Amino acid sequence: MTLKEAYNYGVYFLSCNGVDEADFKSLCLVCHLDGIKNSEYPQHIDDEIIMKRFADLLWRVKAGEPLQYVIGKWDFYDSEFYVGKGVLIPRPETEELVEKVIDRAKGPDKCVIYDLCAGSGCIGLSVAKACPESTVYLVEKSDDAMQYLLKNAENITNAKVICADIKDDIDLPNADIIVSNPPYIKTYDIKNLQPEVQYEPVMALDGGKDGLDFYRIINDNWFCKLNDNGVLFLEIGEEQGEAVKNILANFKNINVYKDMYGNDRIVVADNSKE
Repeated sequence: MTLKEAYNYGVYFLSCNGVDEADFKSLCLVCHLDGIKNSEYPQHIDDEIIMKRFADLLWRVKAGEPLQYVIGKWDFYDSEFYVGKGVLIPRPETEELVEKVIDRAKGPDKCVIYDLCAGSGCIGLSVAKACPESTVYLVEKSDDAMQYLLKNAENITNAKVICADIKDDIDLPNADIIVSNPPYIKTYDIKNLQPEVQYEPVMALDGGKDGLDFYRIINDNWFCKLNDNGVLFLEIGEEQGEAVKNILANFKNINVYKDMYGNDRIVVADNSKE
């Protein structure tokens, strides 16, 4: 079967089974099987692929498994990251968080950076690659996520992977920047998330009864780890801006920024002692 025939069949199959974005998902699958980028599809429509392999992927998507897990990797910022069952899927709005951290970290001075609850490493590793003079410590406790984090961190020499729980006291050099996209969904709300999201690990989603548990941990346990003039960058849920500001009692100059969709998404604060 040619790539074009497979793509057309995939769109038909997914559409008939009520899968959203059927054209995009079919395109991603055929290009994945052919080993090409989506943008290269028009030049490869006559390539041959094995229909059984394609059908297996289509059925996984039909069953509700996230496209990113089916493919096994996903583009984020300037890189591709391995993902799969047990790790949070990188999302485009998180790229805005990465950009803010890189803007702060770039410069002649060497920075020490923590990425807490690192997951796949998409945040910390993107920063490490963009700021090679910095040292980035990526802290993650999940064994499932760790296999992807270690694979993604290969050959990034300024990235240091730490298997640990951010609730614990971890012996690290003090940081100039702390960044985190922690779990922030309310426990009760997890069961109401769309089916694809429910494939993702509960550990990476569940922020406790009010969704704010990890922001309290970061305020209480990690403020003391910041150097003078250090800065904290957090991703938050779209209705959590004021609540997170109130939690960050140890920090000053707290600002909330909106994402590309107009929702509160990023909190930036510093450790000013004023």
